[in-house]
Amino acid sequence: MPCLRPFPLLLSGLLTAGIGVAAIPGSEAAPASPALLQALETALNARDDAPLAALLREGPGLEPLQLKQRRQRLRQAFPDLSWQVKAGPPQSDGTPSVLIATTGTRVQDGASYRLDAQQILSLESDGRQISGQAILSETSLLRSGEKAVPVVLQAPDAVLTGQRYDVDLIVDEPLDGALLAGGIAAVSAEQVAAMQSPSLELGALGGGGLFKTVRAPLTPGLQTWALLLVHPRGVVTATKRVRVVSDRRALAP
Repeated sequence: MPCLRPFPLLLSGLLTAGIGVAAIPGSEAAPASPALLQALETALNARDDAPLAALLREGPGLEPLQLKQRRQRLRQAFPDLSWQVKAGPPQSDGTPSVLIATTGTRVQDGASYRLDAQQILSLESDGRQISGQAILSETSLLRSGEKAVPVVLQAPDAVLTGQRYDVDLIVDEPLDGALLAGGIAAVSAEQVAAMQSPSLELGALGGGGLFKTVRAPLTPGLQTWALLLVHPRGVVTATKRVRVVSDRRALAP
């Protein structure tokens, strides 16, 4: 089977500057207010970078210059890209989280692509600007074709160091004899920072999707996976970030 690179550039990190899980500042930091979240959504959807630059201050896990470059590259790939920012589910200690949903479309070489991505973040602020962040969950799906292939990406948001776990991309409809091909690859920290997709070796799939058991590294951090599924109706690219922690209590965000 051939090797392919998922299109487009790896999405992981819509607001992420660093590769590791950020250490959120302590006593002087506060969760972002509803007004600040509304300002963030407006700034992300603005045509220029000035509103976003004014809203961000460099801090743990947050580098405004890198975010600006990442946002520009995403807009080049998806001209109609849009963000929605709202309160996410509370963390285990009651601290609020933030849900950022991103959608966009692109037409290339006569094929249409639709992007759907979601991040759950812990954001901190000084009351006027966002000053820190940590990734709690991050997933993206890119599907081609006039009628998108219905899929379900199943993978944990957090695992223990050295743990074996499953990363599955399941076709959520009867195959009716259709043949599938797919592949999965780990994405290095350097590739994540540069928004580069890895080369994936495709293999024939015998079931209703791509099913893979993987192993977490022995050191805490973030592990990122890229998946590619080729279906008669189109191609599905997915990315998933998994937090790797050494303390079982940290499995619940």
